[in-house]
Amino acid sequence: MNALNSIILEGNIVRPPVLKETSMGTPICTICIACNRAYKNGSDFVEEVSYFDIEAWGKMGEICAEKASTGRGIRVVGRLKQSRWQDEEGKSHSKITVIAEHLEYKPVFTKKTKEETTEDEAVSEKKSALTEEELIASAEAEEALVF
Repeated sequence: MNALNSIILEGNIVRPPVLKETSMGTPICTICIACNRAYKNGSDFVEEVSYFDIEAWGKMGEICAEKASTGRGIRVVGRLKQSRWQDEEGKSHSKITVIAEHLEYKPVFTKKTKEETTEDEAVSEKKSALTEEELIASAEAEEALVF
């Protein structure tokens, strides 16, 4: 029986993506995300943040490099990979990375300037006026068809 190795994380990207290639030319995009958790400890609310390194390979890595930006929300479905090595002094190290199998990007919302908001309101009012005129014209046309 195969062991289950699956993880789902949702958080915000904390650094710009880094796109590299393997020696065989396969793209790898690395991002770091922060996942927040809040819980109650007695009468106090405690917030903790955990940081996770994510790797996206191949075409997903290329798309990740284009779409991922600092602060953007993201959902990652993937698996855990543990890397182990020894340094020059013989000390053992290990690192756990999430290998992405699916990425979902949250929408990016931008704040509008006062001028953009005013322009949008003017366009909306113009559309509303056209709609009313069109309704009146169509009503008059229907009245003309009455026998």
